[in-house]
Amino acid sequence: MLCKIDNYLKTVYRFSGYIAAFFLILVATFILTGIASRIFGFYIRGLAEYSGYSMAASSFLALAYTFGEKGHIRITLFLERSKKNIRRILELWCLFVATFFSGYLSYYFIKMLIISIKFGERSEGADEILIWIPQLSVAIGSTIFFICVFHNFILSILKKNET
Repeated sequence: MLCKIDNYLKTVYRFSGYIAAFFLILVATFILTGIASRIFGFYIRGLAEYSGYSMAASSFLALAYTFGEKGHIRITLFLERSKKNIRRILELWCLFVATFFSGYLSYYFIKMLIISIKFGERSEGADEILIWIPQLSVAIGSTIFFICVFHNFILSILKKNET
């Protein structure tokens, strides 16, 4: 059963990475469209804002995938120099701290999303889009990241029990 959950979560992280890649393509599209519109002398409202929203979505949705692929900057240089028993404790401590802070980050972004929906906040840009729409991807991305870090923390604890 744990193996099925592990595989399912890894699929979620990979899918989140694919969505992040899509938003990164949108960033490039919006920027190139903005450049082309200036060259040809017409203006499209909100391209800079949409580019920023897509960049935020791409950044947060890629967090879990990148963490799962061990692409984040880690403290391995420090950990490799420590003794095996101390290294194990330090790894668990680091994952615990990362779980706590990513959980707080996720909680904060969900809370911010709920407040934005409740008050009907709009962006200050030319498009005046409801701000909860771009905030949704940030809240989802940070929540998936929290799940990924917590997942790795649990796997590290279980790995200790196996050896």
